[in-house]
Amino acid sequence: MVQHPGRSTQPDDEDEEPFGGLVRYERHMPIHQVSYYLCGELQAPQYYTELFYTLRTAAETDLVYLHINSPGGDFNTGLQIINNMLASDAHVVTVLEARAYSMAAFIFLSGDELIVHDNCQLMFHTYSSSFAGKGSEQLAEVHALGNWFEKVTTRLCTPFLSAADISHILQGSDLWMDSDEIRRRLERLKPARPAVRKKTAAAKKG
Repeated sequence: MVQHPGRSTQPDDEDEEPFGGLVRYERHMPIHQVSYYLCGELQAPQYYTELFYTLRTAAETDLVYLHINSPGGDFNTGLQIINNMLASDAHVVTVLEARAYSMAAFIFLSGDELIVHDNCQLMFHTYSSSFAGKGSEQLAEVHALGNWFEKVTTRLCTPFLSAADISHILQGSDLWMDSDEIRRRLERLKPARPAVRKKTAAAKKG
């Protein structure tokens, strides 16, 4: 054996302590569970500020349950609920208890965990609105709202809805599905779900 200056002739492993097995490190943190019931039509956003605040101030160990039985309603309220869900540190569980139509269906799909009871329905359709003002202003508003709705639908519903599903919805078709079909689609998406529903640092900063 060639001895190099400054180096020990002893094998390196003789200086190491023998492996004694894994050591368990444990910490206990309080878990808070909060439930909200989104029942009936979604109203103006000022009625949901307590929900927004709960989602924004929740900790990583908190559980927030949203129990849904709604025909949809105010699109802007629904978007604000969804954006606060995405920005929340909490684990948000959406529970379909009867129906979730229109904007309520988008809210259901935005949960970290989705629970479906028997005998429930989802329904997706395009937006409805009324316009006023000069013809050019109405055309510009229709174009802007159409592009906006298409982006929102694609971001929130893919891959639960296929590109063909979304295309049909944008063309004016209503898409209905019952609990069996909802579960079938969710089961198919299980391997991809963590990648689909990941809270981003950008969303949390908002």
